Amino acid sequence: MTAEQVLTDLSTLRRSPLSHLSAAFEASDVEGDRGVILRETPFATMIGIRAIPGTPAHEALAAATGVGLPSGPGRVAGSPGGTAVLWQGPDEFLLVAPEGTEILNALVGALGEMPGSVVDLSANRTILRLTGPGARLVLEKGCPADLHPRVFAPGTAISTTLGPVPLFLWQTGDREYLLLPRASFADYTARWLLDAMTEFASPEVR
Repeated sequence: MTAEQVLTDLSTLRRSPLSHLSAAFEASDVEGDRGVILRETPFATMIGIRAIPGTPAHEALAAATGVGLPSGPGRVAGSPGGTAVLWQGPDEFLLVAPEGTEILNALVGALGEMPGSVVDLSANRTILRLTGPGARLVLEKGCPADLHPRVFAPGTAISTTLGPVPLFLWQTGDREYLLLPRASFADYTARWLLDAMTEFASPEVR
C-alpha cells in the first residue's frame, strides 16, 4: 500500500467534532420570518500567527497570508469565502481558510528565524454556521457582547462567550454568524444553540 493510499484510508476514518449531531441540525431548521438554521463547517484550515506589529516578521507574515493581518479589535482581513485572518490581540491572529488550503509552509518560510510563531491549529476548533432572520436573537440569549448592527456588523469578529463557552464570534453577513468554539466545547455549544432555537419554531406571541 502506498503512502497516498494510507492517507486516503485514514481520511475516511476522520470525524468532525459534531458529526453525531448532523441529523439534529437538520431537524432543528426553522423557516419563516424568525427562521434560523444551524450547521457545522468542519475541517477548516486554522493557523495561529504571532508577530509584533511594525516588525519585519509581521510584515513578512502579512504578505504571506495574501490578505494581510488585521489592525485592531474586531477587524478581519480577507473574506469568509477564502482566506481570512481574525484579530486576537495586538500580536496574535487566527488565520481561517477552507479545508485543504496549503498555506502553512509558506507562513513558516516567511517567518524563518525571526521572532514570532506559526502553529497549525486546524484540529483545535470547529465552525458552527448560524443563519437566518432569528440568528442574532438566538445569540443574544447567551452572548454578553452587544450584537446590535450599529456596533456589530458584517466583517466583525471578536473573542467572547456563549453561555459559559469561550469562542470566536464572526459575523459574515447580515443574517449569518460563524462561531468557532474549541473542539472539546463544540458539543455543548451546539446543543445550547439547538435549545435556544426551539422557541423560534413556535408562533410568535404578540
